[in-house]
Amino acid sequence: MGSFAWGLTSSIFLIDLAIRVGLSIRVIMRKRAPSVSIAWLVIVLLLPFAGAITYLLFGETRLGERRAARLVTGRPMIRQWSTTLMHHPQIDWSGVNPERLPLNHQVYATTGIPTMGGNQLELLDSAPQFFSLLIKDIRKAKANISLEFYILSKGGLVDLLLNELLAASGRGVRCRLLLDSIGSKKFLRSRQAKVLRRAGVEITEALPAGLIRALFMRIDLRNHRKIAVIDGTIAYTGSQNLVDPRFFKQDSGVGAWVDVMVRVTGPVVELLQVTFFFDWLLEQGEQLSKSGITDELHPVEDTGEALVQLAPSGPGYGEDTIHNLLLTTIYAARKEIVLTTPYFVPDNALNAALQSAAQRGVQVWIIVPQQNDSLLVHYASRARYDGLTQAGVHIRAFTGGLLHAKTITVDGDFCLFGSVNLDMRSFWLNFEMTLFVYNQDFTRQVRKLQQEYLQQTIGFDGDQFTNRSFGERLLENAALLVSPLL
Repeated sequence: MGSFAWGLTSSIFLIDLAIRVGLSIRVIMRKRAPSVSIAWLVIVLLLPFAGAITYLLFGETRLGERRAARLVTGRPMIRQWSTTLMHHPQIDWSGVNPERLPLNHQVYATTGIPTMGGNQLELLDSAPQFFSLLIKDIRKAKANISLEFYILSKGGLVDLLLNELLAASGRGVRCRLLLDSIGSKKFLRSRQAKVLRRAGVEITEALPAGLIRALFMRIDLRNHRKIAVIDGTIAYTGSQNLVDPRFFKQDSGVGAWVDVMVRVTGPVVELLQVTFFFDWLLEQGEQLSKSGITDELHPVEDTGEALVQLAPSGPGYGEDTIHNLLLTTIYAARKEIVLTTPYFVPDNALNAALQSAAQRGVQVWIIVPQQNDSLLVHYASRARYDGLTQAGVHIRAFTGGLLHAKTITVDGDFCLFGSVNLDMRSFWLNFEMTLFVYNQDFTRQVRKLQQEYLQQTIGFDGDQFTNRSFGERLLENAALLVSPLL
């Protein structure tokens, strides 16, 4: 009996050792950011078996073989289609800030999407304003309505919007609703979703998740985009989910969510429409070239003067696309850069870029919510504050609710606007959407909104924060250890 126990123990030890060594080699050979690799090595080496299971479930961006194959074959078609947009009048860059050009070139080099001129942008700084305009546009829709959102949660203004979708479908408008499997889990299984489907509204679950699927794909890869397109001529994007902040997560203790959206008309709407169709067909298992859906795509006439460049990101779009673009954005700042984000967990590169900007005389402002719905992110974020504030970065806590807006303005000259948070999940795991807006008028509107946020903030650079307890610092630094995985 003793020899059997000894043999069993030895076998378990050798199996565990082989798994740890094998997975450690795999982590090293993936050649990811050192901070990410080290974090995973710590988990794999310190947690017997559990570390291996955790890595296999969440350590790699596995989309599933069929989905990954469709993404690989579809992306070149998107890039080829994007080149046809070059027939639009060439943009004269001679009269604009030269700091915009590197970003324009970098976005085009990584995504194949050119800057489009002739757009008109309307900033929508509240949920009632967003829903009011979207509902009006849905009422006027004649051909098709495309909605792609991470979360749809019924109640209040959302119920009004769903009623308008029912009415639109009833008068023959094709309505498509693409919702993330986890973000909109409750709604997708609700009676209201069944009513919409029976009425002809097409509802598709993005990145379906479940225990069985977890064996073949990473289930925390999420579609975090927020896109609405009406008749291929009007589009919306930004940070607002299809939720009414008066009803959404009222028991979380963080206050109402504060978001911002933009209503867009002009040629860039075609880009938002094709992004939606690509995501839609990815879930349907169809290829863009064979679907017939391209018949619904058409050029959009100029409606304004704004230059806008679309930057979709996520697994399969280039691992470091949005991360590298954000680095270029920060280094482009000469006078001021203002960032708003609900989740601020920068890696070493972004942290160094922000400190460097402040040290060379750029006014760097970071606005985050005072209360966050993720305790781990809350502590990991605060672990960075000491170094940033010592470098001269101004970090302010928004007290008017959970500030969910994701905006960046640079020198009052151009801005980034979309769904990307300043954390590793947005950079490498989520499917996101960002508009690079090279337009001073719109940037001034965004900067004015950021100033309104600033008026509802308190500082992090006072004695109260500096003298926080050892226990708080320990929690912050412990959370920072796993921040590359958040």
